[in-house]
Amino acid sequence: MKALKCFAVIMAILIGAPLLVVIPMSFSASESFRFPPPDWSMHYYSAFFNDPTWTGPAINSLLIGLGTAALTLALVIPAAFALVRYEFRGRAFGSLLILLPLTVPNIVVALGYFYYFGSLRLTQTYLGVILAHTCLSTPIAYLILSASLKGYDRTLERAAANCGATPLQAFWLVTFPVLRPGFLAAGMFAFVHSFDEAIVSLFISGRDVSTLPRKMFDSLRTQADPVISVVSTLLLVLVVIGSLTPIVVRRMKARRQAALQRSAMQAVAVV
Repeated sequence: MKALKCFAVIMAILIGAPLLVVIPMSFSASESFRFPPPDWSMHYYSAFFNDPTWTGPAINSLLIGLGTAALTLALVIPAAFALVRYEFRGRAFGSLLILLPLTVPNIVVALGYFYYFGSLRLTQTYLGVILAHTCLSTPIAYLILSASLKGYDRTLERAAANCGATPLQAFWLVTFPVLRPGFLAAGMFAFVHSFDEAIVSLFISGRDVSTLPRKMFDSLRTQADPVISVVSTLLLVLVVIGSLTPIVVRRMKARRQAALQRSAMQAVAVV
């Protein structure tokens, strides 16, 4: 047990050590990457928020990520329901086809998208990037939803049908609330994967639809702009907030329920 704890601590240090370098460098007054910072300043934060060459790709990544998440869920939800719940010829091949992008290196996929989307005039367009990112996000989103569906008790739907609910009503009022965590996890993964994807974006995003990872790559390749440390710090803060928010919400709900139970018990005791 102690060995496992020591291993966990070592891994946490290895993962967290780069963050202890990136975050201080984002407040540095140096004109280049330098650690420890010779002086402290908010100059690079101001440079990020006031420079359209940085804020533009950030907005593009946000829009493309949301579009990718929506399209991925629109495709994966019916596919997962069909492939998990029903037996038909070609079912195994369908599952294999959905998971196929996981077996191909991203650089190979990027080359294929570049030539194929180029013939369709979809390069350097939002639609082209969203379609490419959707293809890459679909396999993991499908695995997440398939696992949720396999653990779902279908007797709940049968009970709703016995009560007079239509299939659509049963899905919206019974199935969706139960499987909501799986839907949210799949959508969140698709968004994060799209927001963080760099290789395919380098090939098909272009200058007008440049994403934040592409901008960071171009900045490192040309001038090693310290604004990159600001971007990394802001992304880290967003990840921490996104990770802590569900925990805080669950604890608040638990405290509220506990308070209601105590109030009910006190009312019963008074009666």
